[in-house]
Amino acid sequence: MNDLKKYFTILICILTFSCSNQEAAPIEAKAEPVITKTSLVILGTIQDAGYPQIGCKKECCSDVFNNSKTVREVTSLGLIDANNNNTYLFEASPNMVKQMKKLTRHNDKEIADGIFLTHAHIGHYTGLMYLGKEAMNAQNVPVFAMPRMKKFLSESGPWSQLVTKNNITLQEMKNETEIQLSEHIRVTPFLVPHRDEYSETVGYSIKGPNKTALFIPDIDKWEKWDKDIVEEIKKVDYAFLDATFFSGKEINNRDISEIPHPFIVESFETFKALNKQEKSKIVFIHFNHTNPVIDTNSTEAKQVISEGFRLGKPNEVFEL
Repeated sequence: MNDLKKYFTILICILTFSCSNQEAAPIEAKAEPVITKTSLVILGTIQDAGYPQIGCKKECCSDVFNNSKTVREVTSLGLIDANNNNTYLFEASPNMVKQMKKLTRHNDKEIADGIFLTHAHIGHYTGLMYLGKEAMNAQNVPVFAMPRMKKFLSESGPWSQLVTKNNITLQEMKNETEIQLSEHIRVTPFLVPHRDEYSETVGYSIKGPNKTALFIPDIDKWEKWDKDIVEEIKKVDYAFLDATFFSGKEINNRDISEIPHPFIVESFETFKALNKQEKSKIVFIHFNHTNPVIDTNSTEAKQVISEGFRLGKPNEVFEL
């Protein structure tokens, strides 16, 4: 009898230890699907500097450095034009090598048929380096950019070499001017307020055969925009929106006023009048490494879901 008691005591201890040492659950990547219809696919959800982030000693990153399964890639969106066997990439992130491969496996090409840039912050254009002579040495990849962004790439090394070597061909966009990619796909850039040190910043309206999406990975605050974000959400089927920080509390080593973004808690307030169907259109993306919603077990992640919104997941597909 004593031996049996010892056995159960040891078993309980082992189970208790195992449960108490479970890792936090990051937003899980969905299995890569085979996409046969014109669709958008999330290729990354993290803020420019990645997850884990360099130099971070906080709990949010400490375990991730030793566990590659929990690493997450920088924000990017893929567009698959199934009818014409074409693909398009929104953002040239530092993780573009993997993201491009994931995207182009749907049409057996090695490069997307076009790359759309939002602005000149590191997470949104630096992946272009892989198109240069040190890497792929690509030929005339169409890169869509606004006038200041085009000027920055054309005149600033090493990016200018991509232009002079014809690795990329810059396609200048105009604010609110539609670009027709095919009979049923149209993309429209629109200016949004952000820290525009080297270029302007845009979001995109993406219209497919049946549905429409907003893509706004970076903006200072919703109220600074000359458009009403609530009304814009009502016009579309999906809205991929900036959710860099859950609240200002998570940033305690920098002046938050120097890196403004809409806190998720502020978005709760901004979107509170939307009905359940409208809220379900909103897919939060662009999470800073400190953002607690990266852990799906966190109180904050559960609050997002309970409020009726969605958290972007890598490889998640949205039919257009």
